[in-house]
Amino acid sequence: MTNIDKLVDGIMDSYEKHGLVNRNDAENFPNRQTVVSILSDVQSLIFPGFRTEEYIDPVNIRYVTGQKVNSIIAKLTKEIQKALIYTMTHTKGSSDNIENSHCFALAEKTALALIEEIPEIRRKVQLDTIAAFNGDPAAKSNEEVILSYPGLEAIVVHRIAHFLYKNGVPIIPRIMSEHVHGKTGVDIHPGATIGESFFIDHATGVVIGETTIIGNNVKIYQGVTLGALSVKKSLQDKKRHPTIEDDVTIYAGATILGGDTVIGKGCTIGGNTWITKSVPAGSVITI
Repeated sequence: MTNIDKLVDGIMDSYEKHGLVNRNDAENFPNRQTVVSILSDVQSLIFPGFRTEEYIDPVNIRYVTGQKVNSIIAKLTKEIQKALIYTMTHTKGSSDNIENSHCFALAEKTALALIEEIPEIRRKVQLDTIAAFNGDPAAKSNEEVILSYPGLEAIVVHRIAHFLYKNGVPIIPRIMSEHVHGKTGVDIHPGATIGESFFIDHATGVVIGETTIIGNNVKIYQGVTLGALSVKKSLQDKKRHPTIEDDVTIYAGATILGGDTVIGKGCTIGGNTWITKSVPAGSVITI
């Protein structure tokens, strides 16, 4: 036996011993690279001409858009179907052909619903872009914001992932959110509810938990945590993260914790503050 054979045997033996990190039946689980590819295609619909190398003009834009839409529906349907079958198998212990067919129908319906939602997502993203331009004196144009601001990219991906999350898609929204987390340093759980005209300035190190609710015209800076007071598994179905009402600014390094914590409308939360209790509307909180 060659040295290579021995090395391969060692790896194969680990597959038997440590099954938790195996995906031998990978065809029954969403593919991360495919999900990221889908995400890129959806972003190209939101920002036509900004996120891909292809040339787009008034003559070919309908054709290009049609190609993207067909590709997204086909690939996303397959990945959602796999996610649904995987979840069903692990909760019910079965995956017969009837359930597979049912999962395909649900997956296709959800993929089509996402495409139908694109105009509304674009409306919200335009407001987010304008909020970033108006909120940052260093921004020279909306185009600069779209091309270079990691906070905006994190928000865009969240709006896509949140739609899928709210429509009952397992696994895939987390793949999307963690992909953009790795790119931007912004960690937004796809379950978080975020209003219009949201701006994350400088982006890095922001954490927004699953049950967070954020209103309209909210601006936060780097290093802000909207988290839970407790991370016990038994609380997974409870509201664990704060509510941020409209027109709030939260400066760098602030930590706001707890499902009962409400930051009232128009508050300013100073940098490096630690908040675990509600704050009345219009307050200014500093260390």
